[in-house]
Amino acid sequence: MKNRITKSEARAFRKRWKILNDAEREELRSTPIDKKLEQLANLIASAKQIGWTKPLAEEENEVRIRWNKLRNSYHV
Repeated sequence: MKNRITKSEARAFRKRWKILNDAEREELRSTPIDKKLEQLANLIASAKQIGWTKPLAEEENEVRIRWNKLRNSYHV
């Protein structure tokens, strides 16, 4: 089994991923805002269907506590 790749294989790999990332970035830029909002709404609805709202709320509380600590240490 081959464990290492050659420099040319690594370059080709990076080039393919750059092409893919560039295409994805362009697709995201060209997506209308109403479509993005629709996708976000669908994502939130699916989280509710799966039952992820409680864990998300718990994490949100943790984040609020951290922000308050940061805010309090900044204002002192």
